[in-house]
Amino acid sequence: MPFRRLAAVLWLGAALTAVLPAVGALPQPSSNCQRKCGVVDIPYPFGIGPDSPDHCAMPSFNLSCNDMGNGVLKPFHTNVEFLSISLDQGQARILNQISTYCYNTTSQEMDYDNWRLNFTYLPYRFSDTSNRFTVIGCHTLAYIGDYAYVDSYMSGCVAMCGHGDVSTVTNGSCAGIGCCQTAIPKGLRYYQVWFDRNFNTSLIYNYSACSYAVLMESSNFTFQTNYVTSPGFNRTNGGLAPLVLDWAIGNETCEVARKEPDSYACMSNNSECVDSTNGPGYICKCSQGFQGNPYLVDREHGCQDIDECLDPKKYPCHGICQNREGGFNCSCPSGTRGNATTGPCMKVLTNGVQIALGIFTSVFLGLLFLLGMEWVKHKQWIIRQDLVRKRDAYFHQHGGQLLIDMVKIENNISFKLYGREEIESATNNFDDKEVIGEGGQGTVFKGHDLDPDNNPVAIKKCKGLDENRRTEFGQELLILSRVTHKNIVKLLGCSLHFEAPVLVYEFVPNKTLHYLIHVQDEVSIRRLEIRLKIAAESAEALAYLHTLNHPIFHGDVKSANILLGHDLSAKVSDFGCSMIRSAEENLHAVKGTMGYLDPEYLLNFELTDKSDVYSFGVVLLELLTRRKALSKEKESLVSVFKEAAKEGKLAELVDREIADQGDMELICQVAELAGQCLAMAGVHRPTMSQVAVELRQLAGTAQARQRTGALHGISPLTVQGRLTTDASDCYTGEETTDYSSFKKKASMSIEFAR
Repeated sequence: MPFRRLAAVLWLGAALTAVLPAVGALPQPSSNCQRKCGVVDIPYPFGIGPDSPDHCAMPSFNLSCNDMGNGVLKPFHTNVEFLSISLDQGQARILNQISTYCYNTTSQEMDYDNWRLNFTYLPYRFSDTSNRFTVIGCHTLAYIGDYAYVDSYMSGCVAMCGHGDVSTVTNGSCAGIGCCQTAIPKGLRYYQVWFDRNFNTSLIYNYSACSYAVLMESSNFTFQTNYVTSPGFNRTNGGLAPLVLDWAIGNETCEVARKEPDSYACMSNNSECVDSTNGPGYICKCSQGFQGNPYLVDREHGCQDIDECLDPKKYPCHGICQNREGGFNCSCPSGTRGNATTGPCMKVLTNGVQIALGIFTSVFLGLLFLLGMEWVKHKQWIIRQDLVRKRDAYFHQHGGQLLIDMVKIENNISFKLYGREEIESATNNFDDKEVIGEGGQGTVFKGHDLDPDNNPVAIKKCKGLDENRRTEFGQELLILSRVTHKNIVKLLGCSLHFEAPVLVYEFVPNKTLHYLIHVQDEVSIRRLEIRLKIAAESAEALAYLHTLNHPIFHGDVKSANILLGHDLSAKVSDFGCSMIRSAEENLHAVKGTMGYLDPEYLLNFELTDKSDVYSFGVVLLELLTRRKALSKEKESLVSVFKEAAKEGKLAELVDREIADQGDMELICQVAELAGQCLAMAGVHRPTMSQVAVELRQLAGTAQARQRTGALHGISPLTVQGRLTTDASDCYTGEETTDYSSFKKKASMSIEFAR
């Protein structure tokens, strides 16, 4: 990748490090050293100029003081400007170049100006707490990495505008729409940035021609909407942005450094050593009650005692102040008492006055206590009345009376309306100890004493209700109550006395499919026929939801949302709140789980039945491979599956527990079905009903094989005009959308879900 500019690329070799010499006494700087460059103080161990007999700087802490014209002086390290240096914090602020990626209307190509900084052999690291990698644009993906990013560190950030509409960009918001920020790891010394060439502004250059990326200080940055439509961000400080560096002495801890007095840098008698929090090395600080430069021995500039009595604003004392080394004493004058450091000293009263004052105080406090009790009772009454009013207001706003009338008409459904007190009692006022699950649509609590048979229930507290859909809410709840399927968690009732609706479901006590696949160690309950049975039942449940008169799209299909009954029967859960969420929220915010998200949904923000089909395809891959949808390294299981299928290495992915030769043709058919579900374009995916029919047939075949010990009824699967004989050619992963496009959309899935 070409780079136009190189800054601070200082390959000084291993000989030039921040390690101080281990032999000989540590030299002290001369009093002739320059300690100011323009308005910037240059405290030791930093210094102006190269190494010299004056020892103005410790090795590798040398700066230059450049004349910028008109008598303006500024400190630099090569061509990187230093803005300030802090001894106490062990930090320095510099100016960092902003990388640009702009559409050229003349050449009709993208011009890019990338940047890198290399402090590999210097005592500097990019602060992981003060900086963020920041990307600005309407259609851009930028990466940040170190020198060996292939094997070490690489990350990225996506900045988009929904449907290319800049009106979705918001001032002060840097969460992915128009602006994106991501953290960096500790100990990072090398920094480079580049843009993904698949993202460009050729179609939107008339209102957003450029994208920007820079590692910068985050505390002083506030995103402005005009940054995506004008060069305002890049023109700040002439295309530069402030960046915070952490610096340290040497590569050793304080414990090791103290054992080498000839090279130990904390020279002042009143200094302390502190280990660096960002990589190896240490910094020195003056002890409490002292100030100055802990790296210097001389009394004038080293750590000196602070005379706190001379600075009453910073060290208040309302009595007699006496300075002492490392602190001060503050006492009340004779004849007074109190804490002079917190308030004025009070005169000591005579015994008679003290007794009279005590009696008056006791009477006053007694009256005050009685008034307080009455006030508390009055406030509690007001709170109770306000709670009753709110409860009734919520009930009417949510269409409670209309829902009651509709339930009376619908005599054939068992649906109950619960009171606020019943729900709060059942969940112990929504105690965190009762939480059994939390997802993108709400929090689930375990409830007690609501079922006539004393069975526990699952109580879901939804996250919000669309104000424009309150009139439809009652009807949609009745639709949910009619969802009666043996493989779907049953909705028992609801409570409308809260700000957001509370839904009550049947309680499924066993673990989830995710636990069965990835956690538990019992192989016998993870046989292929059991996996296919669970998959078939889950598919039938989702197909049932999709084919209702009022179709329901789950929106978050994953193995963690498929519960298991006593006989390992599937129970699809965590749906319902999605029907009552804000339509505007669903349009502008991605909902779902990283690794399961439909790439097509990410592009248009429209949830369809085919979105559930894609997510279910990921579940099928989990069943076949026992790999998680997203690895710890943020590698998508779908990407791994597509690449393995393309290279004919699918057999290497199949879980060894089911990959015996007798099952391979059946596994190939499941892999083929999963590949169809994971097609890039939704129109090329099967319906959930078609998936359910296919899985039911495959599950029946697997069960027959388990009973007879051999596969029966499996016809050879034809792929691309040939018969499959093993897992290497049972699925090729070929689609109308090419593989590189898939990888790009898969990476978007990870970035958006983040």
